[in-house]
Amino acid sequence: MAKDKSLTNLAKRKKLSSDVTVDVEETMETKVKKKKKKMEVEEAPVQIPDVKITTSDRKQKKTQKKKQTETHELEGEEDLSPEEKRVLERKMKKILKKEEKKKLKTEGETIEKAEASGPIAPQQALDYLTCWAENRTEWKFQKTRQTWLLQHMFDFVQVPDEKFSVLLQYLEGLRGGSKDTTVQKALVLVEESGQAPEDSDVQQRAHRAREVIQLLS
Repeated sequence: MAKDKSLTNLAKRKKLSSDVTVDVEETMETKVKKKKKKMEVEEAPVQIPDVKITTSDRKQKKTQKKKQTETHELEGEEDLSPEEKRVLERKMKKILKKEEKKKLKTEGETIEKAEASGPIAPQQALDYLTCWAENRTEWKFQKTRQTWLLQHMFDFVQVPDEKFSVLLQYLEGLRGGSKDTTVQKALVLVEESGQAPEDSDVQQRAHRAREVIQLLS
């Protein structure tokens, strides 16, 4: 009986020892897994969201930076010596002068372009009229050229006398609203001539206006 008890106790101790070993191994395994997971989290790269900087954003930042710089310069100007202030003033004058020259140059180029393109329209209109008179087979109606002629027909500088006589022949085929508008304009010029009898330019335009009225009425 004593021997059986001893065997039973030995079996219980082995089982208990086995259970403790299993628990220890499970605990260790759990700790290893947690540690491994923590290391993966720490080593995971931080994702930085893409931020697109547009051209307008760059311009805005540049403008803000420029304003801040100018503000700092103005604030620091109070601390400058008289000599430094004179140097700064000369520098500012040079900058303003340079900008003014650049502006005048740009305006001059614009005026030159306008002057260069100015004579094109009158010449094209007169060429259109000449083509109608001398080369009818090659001539094609162009509303833009006719409009220019009707607007400047009473101007003896834009339309010389030799071209005006050709224009009168061209006007014989004028119809519709263009004809009515031309007659009305001519009537106004004739009325104005009565208020300036000594103005040769006004009288010359009125003379042309009378010829147009006689032709189209």
